[in-house]
Amino acid sequence: MKKVSYAWIVRGCALACLALAQGAAAGLEPENVPDLMTTFKGEKVTTVEQWEKVRAPELRAEFMREEYGRRPVERPKEFSFAPAEPDAEMMDGKAIRKRVRVSYAGKYGKGEFTFTAFIPKQQKPAPAFVLICNRPPDANIDPTREKKSEFWPAEEIVARGYAAIAFWNGDIAPDRSSGNRDGVFACFEAPDKGRAPDAWGTLSAWAWGASRVLDWIETEPLLDAKHVAVVGHSRGGKTALVAGVCDKRFAMACSNDSGCSGAKLNHIDLPKSEHLHQIVRTFPYWFCANYIRHVNAEKEWRVDQHAFVALMAPRLVCIASASEDAWAGQEGEYWSGRLASPAWELYGKKGLVSEGFPPPEQPLQEGCISYHVRSGKHNLTSYDWNRYMDFADRHGWRD
Repeated sequence: MKKVSYAWIVRGCALACLALAQGAAAGLEPENVPDLMTTFKGEKVTTVEQWEKVRAPELRAEFMREEYGRRPVERPKEFSFAPAEPDAEMMDGKAIRKRVRVSYAGKYGKGEFTFTAFIPKQQKPAPAFVLICNRPPDANIDPTREKKSEFWPAEEIVARGYAAIAFWNGDIAPDRSSGNRDGVFACFEAPDKGRAPDAWGTLSAWAWGASRVLDWIETEPLLDAKHVAVVGHSRGGKTALVAGVCDKRFAMACSNDSGCSGAKLNHIDLPKSEHLHQIVRTFPYWFCANYIRHVNAEKEWRVDQHAFVALMAPRLVCIASASEDAWAGQEGEYWSGRLASPAWELYGKKGLVSEGFPPPEQPLQEGCISYHVRSGKHNLTSYDWNRYMDFADRHGWRD
């Protein structure tokens, strides 16, 4: 009798475990995702012309009005570049370092920021990676290279034939709630007025800074302005997507561990990941004030983040996750790439080519959307950078 009871207990436990496993697997499938290829008026999108003239503009307007905020200016009328320091040979003579000061002015004030560019010494203009650095600059993007971090492995980037360019996001706008009193906001918004509900948040402001770096790249003969990628991690990963969507001159956006309000899909059951109500409570200033309207209602919203990723089409996108970074929602990041792919297919290209969620260190790079999972925690590492450069190589950036 005891043996029979034990057998039934074992069988019951096995069935229970199987049911739990199947339930968990099923939970990783998106549900009721807004259709990328149906306009807000209910019309099906089947051509590039429909995408470019109707669907993409209405999606972009929706995201900027409801999530990231509308910018009052792109390239300002009062805008200039100047060397912050004399050019210098670096990296054992393999690179030229340029330190550039960007100055700008608006109706309400003046601003400036400085960035660093390491350009490989070679016969033809170099493609470039622009890092939006959201970590302490002295430790992570040191222009002297006395301090080195794999967050920005400039030597590796240069060795592979790419220019390594970086700026600190805090030089554009502080990573705190400051309204229109600090950074770029203070130059273009009246200091004595409240902010409009669709006014740009800091993610959009930081992305604006990346575009100003690209303005300089277009003037630099040592650089190939047609092959420039914008890179960011975490909040910087969200920013890199905003930069790429808002500025079509970026040929690639690399969104590393961007999570909620970045590459992570909302229409998927990932309890351990960050959700909109959490990010808006902690970092409301990253977004426009309208975004709060979607708290606890993101699954009722007529768009999701896959549609934002799709606005990069037909250009290149890299989405990356880390195996121990459940807060960023790895499967949600992956599914945004999968569900954004029809935008590339309109152009006769492949999006994210995949037969399923990949294990760590097995990048998916066959199409125009790259996705990989790196073993480890929430970080931007040499492994990630090399996958981004692999993807650029694959698409002929150094040919």
